[in-house]
Amino acid sequence: MMTNTEIRLKGLQILAEYLGDVEAERFIALIQREPFDYTKWRQGMDDDLSIEKISKKAMALRMKDSEQSHAP
Repeated sequence: MMTNTEIRLKGLQILAEYLGDVEAERFIALIQREPFDYTKWRQGMDDDLSIEKISKKAMALRMKDSEQSHAP
């Protein structure tokens, strides 16, 4: 289980990787500024995917995370 600090660090790294530094900071500012319900926001994001595709995406992400944590 990761600590809160580790989760924050990992989250910022992922945001910066996919959005870039500036857009990641904008995303964080938007989240802090506006009322935000993660559960409602997350609902429907994968509606167009089958259970098998969602599972494959999750397994691929887990494998990638596992490989990165074992890299020197």
